[in-house]
Amino acid sequence: MSDAAALPGQPRGVVVSGPATARAVNVLAPNPSAMTLDGTNTWLLSEPGSELAVVVDPGPLDESHLGRVIETAEKLGKRIALTLLTHGHPDHAEGAGRFAELTGTAVRALDPALRLGDEGLGAGDVVSVGGLELRVVPTPGHTSDSLSFHLPADRAVLSGDTVLGRGTTIVAHPDGRLGDYLDSLRRLHSLTVDDGVHTVLPGHGPVLEDAQGVLEFYLAHRASRLAQVEAAVVSGHRTAAEVVAHVYADVDRSLWPAAELSVRAQLEYLRERGLI
Repeated sequence: MSDAAALPGQPRGVVVSGPATARAVNVLAPNPSAMTLDGTNTWLLSEPGSELAVVVDPGPLDESHLGRVIETAEKLGKRIALTLLTHGHPDHAEGAGRFAELTGTAVRALDPALRLGDEGLGAGDVVSVGGLELRVVPTPGHTSDSLSFHLPADRAVLSGDTVLGRGTTIVAHPDGRLGDYLDSLRRLHSLTVDDGVHTVLPGHGPVLEDAQGVLEFYLAHRASRLAQVEAAVVSGHRTAAEVVAHVYADVDRSLWPAAELSVRAQLEYLRERGLI
């Protein structure tokens, strides 16, 4: 068994529903898979002593899960006042409309198609509810509409699918773009240097205690994969499927379709820069 402290980001270990920081509680959705890991982490956020709460990523359209999120808030003496989305993938956002009906909340997101209410989310926005402060950090790349949320009081960042609690994420080509994703990783890394962020509250997988370490790992991993893809093309592997079979030979074949999306994004990135 691996020592969690030796893994990238120092993951806490088993993913469970319950408190993660002074202001963040996880409600784990029952949708585990190879792509969602243990399931979607739905985050319930509130300032200590406040009766108001914010939910980030209600998750799939699962009545039992949505009900558990509301029940968790009620047991803590909280009323859910706002729903936020990190991005529009169904495992994060499919339940948002129904959740809004159940709670009477607006849904704020970068993509206008996902919003319920007049307000969206954008770079530099600060969301304040019941004394809780969340700063919106654009982190496109996994998808074009991906956002992260900086929680300064807990020195934490909610990363959606931009950084996972275990393994690495995909760049969902063609909507996701590798250049954007690398910029987003650097943007999050700057939070660890300039703003003292040390905890990652991911969309999937365990909480990470070493934000700077995992972001440095992600950047190094992407550089290594790019070099492998470039070398594969030079050696004659021309299509994305051929590159996946060559570069991702050690990866479970069930994940190859997702890996192919990332490879397509990497090939586009290399072509744009005249490297292949």
